[in-house]
Amino acid sequence: MAKKSIEDVNWQGKRALVRVDFNVPMDGHQTITDGTRVKASLPTLRYLTEHGARVVLMSHLGRPKGEHKDEFSLRPVADYLQSLLDGKPVRFVSDCVGEVAEQAVQEMHDGDILLLENVRFHAGEEKNDATLARKMALLGDVFVHDAFGSAHRAHASTAGVARFLPTVAGLLMEREVRMLGDALEHPERPFLAIIGGAKVSDKVKVLHSLLPKVDAILIGGGMANTFLAVQGHALGKSLVETDAYGTAEALMREAQDLGKTIHLPVDVVVAKQFDANASHRVAEVSDIQEDEMALDIGPQSVEAYCRVIAHAKTVLWNGPMGVFEMPAFAVGTVAVAKALAEVDGMTIVGGGDSVAAVERAGVAGKMSHVSTGGGASLEFLEGNELPGVAVIENRD
Repeated sequence: MAKKSIEDVNWQGKRALVRVDFNVPMDGHQTITDGTRVKASLPTLRYLTEHGARVVLMSHLGRPKGEHKDEFSLRPVADYLQSLLDGKPVRFVSDCVGEVAEQAVQEMHDGDILLLENVRFHAGEEKNDATLARKMALLGDVFVHDAFGSAHRAHASTAGVARFLPTVAGLLMEREVRMLGDALEHPERPFLAIIGGAKVSDKVKVLHSLLPKVDAILIGGGMANTFLAVQGHALGKSLVETDAYGTAEALMREAQDLGKTIHLPVDVVVAKQFDANASHRVAEVSDIQEDEMALDIGPQSVEAYCRVIAHAKTVLWNGPMGVFEMPAFAVGTVAVAKALAEVDGMTIVGGGDSVAAVERAGVAGKMSHVSTGGGASLEFLEGNELPGVAVIENRD
């Protein structure tokens, strides 16, 4: 990564204004139910405090739409973060700009940590308002971007602040960009991409971007139905994008021209209702009835996909193989997750559903890298320059 990082700065006595991604799920009692994103920030925070920085954290949470709403307050995150730092105090302040925030920053000492209130309580955040960004910049000497999950958004706290402060990458941002970038530019082969999800239209840019780079692509989820339909299979009530037929055909032609293989399911798990408790059966893709819908890849497909995965040396996975939120239709996705855990090579998981799948399968720790950014990793794989990465200063 040819970008400056926190390791390129002498932090003693400096204020590090750090954009983190603390957009964590909470229950009705504002208890954090999954602290993965907070935990992912710890290496950066520990490095900064150990090197004498005064650490000022800012993040968004949910979609309060420019209004102060208690259910979107980051106050519970301050307590949670403090528990992860072995009780090291984490002060919380009720705004991200203005007098209350400025006063709190002035009172900080080297090694202190302060968490600002939700940046999206200000309407100017998502508009990348320059005035708001300038006020944020008053709270730091150096801007540290460590929120890869928000790097695809040009907001005041992700890109705007960089207009007013020198900008470097945090350790998480640096790792995300390095891992994804190395996989795309310098993969050990065979290089395999596993792409799932509901719609071809959601992943068409990723597929076009990956085809010249990979050796093969495994396709699952609802999007596989559209490819199967183009091949002449009747899919019953399955989700099929008829307006994406041309796209699917073009992708298959492109793969053939490039000498790349697109693997599709040969059997699926079907049901007559989209329901977790629906009666279901395994069907060949040529034997789906008019009143049935495909909700997962079948056992033959699982076996075939796992064989391909076993021979890969670099694997990128984005998107589930079926409706994995329902246990009856999660078998394919979990099997793929477990197969990835056995790969003798680089395994990178990007996208919220895929991340949830490896965690549910209990193999997240066996992956080379589990990305914290769903939308950001998707856009990165599409070949787009992310606004939050572009603003980080180059080393030379």
